[in-house]
Amino acid sequence: MFEATIVLIVVLIALLVTSAPIAVALGLTSIVYFYYFTLIPMTQVSERLFNALNSFPLMAIPFFILAANIMSRGGISRRLTDFGAAMVGHLRGGMAITTVLACMFFAAVSGSSPATVVAVGALMIPAMIKNGYPKEFSTGLVATSGSLGILIPPSIPLIVFGIATEQNIGDLFLAGVLPGILAGVMLLGMAVFVAWKKGYGHAGVGFRMSNKDKLKAFRDAILALALPFLVLGGIYSGWFTPTEAAAVAVAYSLVVSLLIYREIKISQLWEVTLASVKTSAMVMFIIANGILFTFVLASERIPGQISTTITEWDLQPWQFLILVNILLLFVGCVMETSSAILILAPILLPIAMELGIDPIHFGIIVVMNLEIGMITPPLGLNLFVASGMSGMSVMGVAKAAIPSALVLLAALVLVTFVPFFATAFVG
Repeated sequence: MFEATIVLIVVLIALLVTSAPIAVALGLTSIVYFYYFTLIPMTQVSERLFNALNSFPLMAIPFFILAANIMSRGGISRRLTDFGAAMVGHLRGGMAITTVLACMFFAAVSGSSPATVVAVGALMIPAMIKNGYPKEFSTGLVATSGSLGILIPPSIPLIVFGIATEQNIGDLFLAGVLPGILAGVMLLGMAVFVAWKKGYGHAGVGFRMSNKDKLKAFRDAILALALPFLVLGGIYSGWFTPTEAAAVAVAYSLVVSLLIYREIKISQLWEVTLASVKTSAMVMFIIANGILFTFVLASERIPGQISTTITEWDLQPWQFLILVNILLLFVGCVMETSSAILILAPILLPIAMELGIDPIHFGIIVVMNLEIGMITPPLGLNLFVASGMSGMSVMGVAKAAIPSALVLLAALVLVTFVPFFATAFVG
């Protein structure tokens, strides 16, 4: 057993050092384990990979990805941002407020952080620059606010956490509401403060609208505004499961985009679907290899050994949570979100429960840490997305995102040590 563990560590590190993708590194390490240390036939590896994805809750992921792409192409995301600009765009800091609110709304139906950055950033980065905001501030704010997409439900990482730890996904979604709103409100406060202090934005220039125009903007956006309430309301009222909610989001987005807004044609659906398939395949490949590697860890009893060791340290819950936050903040810098959850959640959650920490609360802590990882180099995905949209370097976006990343860190501290934020809505 000890020999197998050492070999696994060496192989995994060697693959990561050679810049192999995380999913490939996990998959190849698992294959080495099956070949040399078990009697399981290699033909069963593919079967295990398939079974890892043969899960009803996992079906929510491709549906939410497809819904996000339809919303982005079909005018839903644009109407959300137009409505925000109509309401507060004339105020000093109003366009920054619009950006954060648009990210929060889009996150509430897409479940994806990069999709949120693309959908909102494509509209708001040019609009903010035109309104007098520096490119650095605009890009950094979008990259950070877009990370709310993995916290505000429905959230793909929360689905992955629920599957990896066998926790109720509906409860995890409920638990993500207040922390998501808290983080969003804190980002709003920071954005307004900076805009006023540094004079960003030309208050009243080009955005002041009459009440009639504001009402028109609201009418144009009402169907887009209704989507988060339909999806989340349906889940929390018990009308449908998170997976069924994802399918409802796709159907609603199609009807609104094709028949009402008419900003997408049937002939364009193939392109939208293909893009969604590519993204879904990438996510599913990561998840499949992550679950396979989790099986290897369980076979070697590594989670149990780590749990026993840490328990012997006789840590207090708050001490353990500090260690977990430090670990996850580091991991978020170097590992993709779903992979990190699949590897670490099954190891850390039993220890947390042993110390009396609520598993749902712990799940939110894990996701909030990895949310910050989306905007920290070298692997922060939002940095690359925002960089491609703005033309800034990845490190330039990372530097611009530091103030808003510190705000998310403050929100993480509050949620970590005030469980109420995560458990208030969970029965």
